[in-house]
Amino acid sequence: MTAREKQILELIRNNPLVSQKELAEQLNIARSSVAVHITNLIKKGKIKGKGYVLDEEDYVVVIGGANMDITGFSDNLLVPNDSNPGRIRMSSGGVGRNIAANLAKLGIQTKLISAVGDDLFGRRIIEDSSLAGIDTAYIKTVSAHPSSIYLSIINATGEMDVAVSDMKITDSLDTEWLKKHHQLISGAAAVVMETNLPQSSIRYLANTHGAKLFLDTVSTTKTKKVKDIIGSFHTIKPNRIEAEYLTDFKIQNQTDVEKAVRFFLDKGTTNVFISLGKEGVAYGTADKTGFFKMKTERMVNTTGAGDAFMAVLVYGYLNDIDIHEAVKLASTASYLTLTSEDTSNPEISLQQILKTKEKLNL
Repeated sequence: MTAREKQILELIRNNPLVSQKELAEQLNIARSSVAVHITNLIKKGKIKGKGYVLDEEDYVVVIGGANMDITGFSDNLLVPNDSNPGRIRMSSGGVGRNIAANLAKLGIQTKLISAVGDDLFGRRIIEDSSLAGIDTAYIKTVSAHPSSIYLSIINATGEMDVAVSDMKITDSLDTEWLKKHHQLISGAAAVVMETNLPQSSIRYLANTHGAKLFLDTVSTTKTKKVKDIIGSFHTIKPNRIEAEYLTDFKIQNQTDVEKAVRFFLDKGTTNVFISLGKEGVAYGTADKTGFFKMKTERMVNTTGAGDAFMAVLVYGYLNDIDIHEAVKLASTASYLTLTSEDTSNPEISLQQILKTKEKLNL
């Protein structure tokens, strides 16, 4: 163990309920640094869990879909209307579930409100989520619908060529179900929501928890559900096409991007992040705006990169990380996800993100 790890371990022995914030204050170091040391101590077997290192209010609730992802990877350029040689992989996914998994790997207490079917896929999703560190107590099992399935084909360059999603089960995450968990949601330090939810549920959450609500817009079609309430969210993360739909103008150059960021801020959103794919990300708050682009050397699967980005944004919010630094950390997490066949890289961690960020000189 390092000298710092020994210090932290001794403080935890003296007070097993000590929070990361309190540890950071006692040692006069950043809370994010404490999280890295805690992760190392867990890996070394010196600590047998993570829950005690967070204040009771410092948990995150994620509300959204949990899927079984079936992904086909083509060995060569895809040939339409033909059988393409390649390989097929199955893993637990879904926007909400992926965000929750990434948050848990960052050492954040994460509770997932979702729904699965009473079937083999549903049981595996719950098992995989629990193993990832997610609190699965709030995932309900529904017998009326099968578990969500996301079927995608990835081309030889790592880009998603086509996909089909069957997510009818998310309709069961209605306002009545959410109201049953009102106390849980109200007590969260942050709430993450995605647009696979019914529109009535989205409006309910925006009206009751908007001040700490992080929105993942998911797709252009589903973004329609939030167009007239976009200012009701603390943080939003649309891509270029979704942002064009929400703003009603084309984003073709840097000026347009800056105009779009300002549009969302003027609507009342606190933090705005617009993903521009390979061109980077534009972002802004009331007093800070910026643009960041990083080189991606190798892409295996682009699906899930945005989910990792969102998880780190939430981490940055909880740890008072400057928005410029948060974007670099989030982009690094996306990069690590792009290199994995799974939509949530099982190897991702705060330590790995920080190492990779340093390696890339970001």
